[in-house]
Amino acid sequence: MTHAVDIAILGAGAVGQLICRQLTVAGMNVGFIGRNALESGQQVLSFTPLASADDHQQIQAIPYSVPILTADALDNIRLVIVCVKAYQVLDALSPLLKQLPSQCHILLLHNGMGPHLALAPLINAQANGGGLSLGTTSQGVLRQAHWQIKQTGQGLTQLGHFAGAELTEHYRNALLAAIPSSEWVDTIVPCLWQKLAVNAAINPLTALYQCPNGKLAEPDFSEMIKGILDELVLVAAHDGVSLDQSFLHDRVYQVIRLTAGNFSSMHQDIAHQRRTEIDQINGYICERAQAHGLSAPVNAELWARVKQLAV
Repeated sequence: MTHAVDIAILGAGAVGQLICRQLTVAGMNVGFIGRNALESGQQVLSFTPLASADDHQQIQAIPYSVPILTADALDNIRLVIVCVKAYQVLDALSPLLKQLPSQCHILLLHNGMGPHLALAPLINAQANGGGLSLGTTSQGVLRQAHWQIKQTGQGLTQLGHFAGAELTEHYRNALLAAIPSSEWVDTIVPCLWQKLAVNAAINPLTALYQCPNGKLAEPDFSEMIKGILDELVLVAAHDGVSLDQSFLHDRVYQVIRLTAGNFSSMHQDIAHQRRTEIDQINGYICERAQAHGLSAPVNAELWARVKQLAV
């Protein structure tokens, strides 16, 4: 007996496909929302798991298939996991809100911040009992082809409630059981600010200086990284979020060390002439600073320089 899909993923990038694979293995009924009416039916994907230290043979890719759903076939969806780029969230999700059934819950899982503030009123305006949760993940995954990914690292995934009705216990437990090293936190926004700190320090600098993450451990970058974090902590405090500056500093440099040979997503976006998420990273810090009558000159300079580089 086959069961109708009740979890839909919006965004079939690397993270979206990884979450899809993890939910599928756990026995969840999950599918992707297609970008247009032509994308429908079953789609074959390829997943290469993370090799363990004991694996000396080449890890083989695992094929599997999931359904692609059209926007008019979402009647049974109870949870939508949004994995598109931060700047795509509102444009991709807004048209679907009226297509989704009553009680459907939205989970945002993307880099950067900002879309949650614009989306919460839209969900509340639906008056259909839906809710909004937020999440962040540091799992490593590489997209090798359109429907082919390779997991490159383990990492913590944090999820939590933000607005509207809370995610039901059934789906909360399902997510935590399916996603390795995941946890439900009482206050998710501070976790997002912590992730934002890492992205705000690493992404623009590696993009501007065209270097791998490990280069940022050099003393030449220390004052700029300190300035980024100083401003972020101050702005977050005015947003009601208290952050430990020493912890953030140590965390940023820990990520720099652990991912020394990696190129950040913003570095890759610039290299491939794609739009970056700078508006939702350093730009978000500047916008929140302005909302509180503050200035964030270090982040503002990086925001402007990356925007100019991306033109």
